[in-house]
Amino acid sequence: MVIVMIRLHDVVKKVNALKARQNLGQLLEEVYYKGDQYVIERAGKPMAAVVPVWLLEEWQKRRERFFETVEELQQQQKDVPPEEMERDIEEAVQAVRAETSHQTV
Repeated sequence: MVIVMIRLHDVVKKVNALKARQNLGQLLEEVYYKGDQYVIERAGKPMAAVVPVWLLEEWQKRRERFFETVEELQQQQKDVPPEEMERDIEEAVQAVRAETSHQTV
């Protein structure tokens, strides 16, 4: 059994491409052993991210489950006219907004 703990307040560190290249070994160790996350920038523009492999795999699994769910919902709703679906969605959005406005008052 594998237990994965996700830190809620992860700080993503920024590093420029030159420093990342010069310190790649250290950066990789921090990512692997400490779970640090880095955004590599070039001229101040984010170009890539370095994250622990377990985190990437978790994102991939979530993405796959999301698209499986979307496909299931599409199959379940394939016979529903688009106008009816749009009306139902609008009613649901309005209900949530009304509930939210009552909670903030």
